[in-house]
Amino acid sequence: MYEEQQGPVNGPLAGFTVGVTAARRADELGVLLQRRGAAVLHAPALRIVQLADDSELLAATKKVIDQKPDIVVATTAIGFRGWIEAADGWGLGEDLLARLRGVELLARGPKVKGAVRAAGLTEEWSPSSESMAEVLDRLLEEGVEGRRIAIQLHGEPLPGFVESLRAGGAEVLGVPVYRWMPPEDIGPVDRLLDATVSRGVDALTFTSAPAAASLLSRAEERGLLAELLAALHHDVLPACVGPVTALPLQARGVDTVSPERFRLGPLVQVLCKELPGRARTLPIAGHRVEIRGHAVLVDGELKPVPPAGMSLLRSLARRPGWVVARSELLRALPGAGRDEHAVETAMARLRTALGAPKLIQTVVKRGYRLALDPSASDAKY
Repeated sequence: MYEEQQGPVNGPLAGFTVGVTAARRADELGVLLQRRGAAVLHAPALRIVQLADDSELLAATKKVIDQKPDIVVATTAIGFRGWIEAADGWGLGEDLLARLRGVELLARGPKVKGAVRAAGLTEEWSPSSESMAEVLDRLLEEGVEGRRIAIQLHGEPLPGFVESLRAGGAEVLGVPVYRWMPPEDIGPVDRLLDATVSRGVDALTFTSAPAAASLLSRAEERGLLAELLAALHHDVLPACVGPVTALPLQARGVDTVSPERFRLGPLVQVLCKELPGRARTLPIAGHRVEIRGHAVLVDGELKPVPPAGMSLLRSLARRPGWVVARSELLRALPGAGRDEHAVETAMARLRTALGAPKLIQTVVKRGYRLALDPSASDAKY
């Protein structure tokens, strides 16, 4: 699925386009973004494959039942529920629940606690930070020498987690409830990649490390990795729900932004702060003009602008007040060829879209320039 949906015109994200790579809870994230004005491009970078019929999960479940662990770590609500449901399907549900009642059960975060309690169980402890690092610190402080620890895996990398427990003398059993797989239809991901490298999106959101790794892998397969990284370094904001999600991007040298609380709502709030802060604002011909991704705010009023017009406007805004030659503007127009008449046509449409023709001045036989106000000391460059 590759969807573009436009939000209201008066929100903090109006005029910006945000790419959503999530497979799970993508609709919820998309609605949150649209309510704040963003246009949303959704292309799930992976899919979740449940393992109810997987022999690996069955073997791990039997091992938990037969060889009582000292500690069980539940990491995600969907994963924990899936584990109990799969065990029920194999006729092992009651045996698994009976075993889990007799162990030290740790739950990472409130949603996992809810799933644990819905199964009739009670967690012994849950970290306030919802961080697996805090879980690891607690286990190591208690001492894990000679203890058997079962961890419900959830498709995310747990850097150093299992290795640290084993180094401390623990026996670690992984319980793989679901796996991340590439999407069945790779076309939407390719279109999102194309939009990213062409700067057709202003931000990309990631809610899992596998999604970030999948997008990078697909870019590498297509020979677009360098272009993707360049876009993420300079023009497209990569926003991750938490530090673990950001690891594949950071390993490529990409700086990311994340909320303090690892939730979708705070992730959207980060975008509401960061994207308007990155927009170019200029005082032009008595108006306040803010240049956003696919639209322009003129005195606070959103003006959607065609892609060709945005290309011209960005070229003019790089040197506000200076004349930009038609030949240079022509190079900024995608697929325009060598006909400078294309610049005149695109410029006419741009002026119409802005609704204030005097913003852009024609300099006869030379080109065009933004009519920057003389007292432009408050312009944000």
